[in-house]
Amino acid sequence: MRIVIVGAGVMGSATALELAQKGVKEIIVVERSVPGAEASSAAAGMLAAQIESRDDAELDGFVAARNAYGAWAWALRDKTGIDIGHHQTGALCIYREEALAAEARRKVEAQRAHGLAAEWLDGAGARRVEKELADDILGAAYFPDEAQVEPPRLVRALAAATAQAGIVMRTGTTVSTLLSEGGRCAGVSIVSGDGAREVLRADAVVLAAGSWSSLVPGIPEQLPRVRPVRGQIVMLEERSPRLRSIVFSDHAYVVPRGDGRVVCGATMESVGHCREITAAGIHKVLANTLSIAPRLGEAALVSSWCNFRPLVVTRTGEPGVPLVGTTPLPGLFIATGHHRNGILLAKAAAEAVANAITGAL
Repeated sequence: MRIVIVGAGVMGSATALELAQKGVKEIIVVERSVPGAEASSAAAGMLAAQIESRDDAELDGFVAARNAYGAWAWALRDKTGIDIGHHQTGALCIYREEALAAEARRKVEAQRAHGLAAEWLDGAGARRVEKELADDILGAAYFPDEAQVEPPRLVRALAAATAQAGIVMRTGTTVSTLLSEGGRCAGVSIVSGDGAREVLRADAVVLAAGSWSSLVPGIPEQLPRVRPVRGQIVMLEERSPRLRSIVFSDHAYVVPRGDGRVVCGATMESVGHCREITAAGIHKVLANTLSIAPRLGEAALVSSWCNFRPLVVTRTGEPGVPLVGTTPLPGLFIATGHHRNGILLAKAAAEAVANAITGAL
């Protein structure tokens, strides 16, 4: 059995590993750049299952995905020697308006009834958890089991693990079209960096190209489209680390790595694949950061970057759910569209796609 995977980000690489563990011998991953160079390595790495979930079904899936990371981190470290920076740091979601705070208290109570660790803290209680928080916050929802990883380390670990598993990585290669024969996907046509063209036939193809997935020629028209949402991020460094917990405020967040580095983000911009760091974007990120923890204004600004979250958009223009599993074209499987939660859901999505492939073939 030969499987071709389009995209060597976290989704594609994790899916390749899951297939290898299920005994698939011939796996080829096609990547136009270098593995993990896009959204995978640019993400903040939050495993914020309880904060990000919007309903009970999503909550169960998100929490299971978050909780699976402990064993996955150890397995990757055992295989590759690479520590992916998995830490259960907890997370606070802070509020300044009573209406939003009341809604958050209801969410906390619902999650407690669900058997999850969650607590509502008033402003003083929140500052006992994180003393650097701004003085004007009304309160915070506290989720002590939330965690984080460092995506660049995760990308390196997956690259090492796929190499050890004998998975073929074809980098610098673009998919010119999906091949469709007899009503099913039969492989891909590719173009290498030197312009050479080649056909890779396969028993199954996995589309895991992130925000570029809908640009691959030959995808079924019935599939919802995936659109890029640019996020600009800043790295600060505190000379003496003070923050410990992840802190959310609306669409802003700070993610302390524990060694003085603090990842701050992020903008949400519909600008296509325009890869630019803008003055307005960085200003917005820094302003939001200082509204969360004012003393971060004393930190050094180390770096900034951006990349594109893959957002599923339905035919009516509404945000959709991630695309995972089978597609209307037999032989074509998909793992993309996870928007803000690609790192959180990577292994769970990879398992689902691998199960779908091995169950169908």
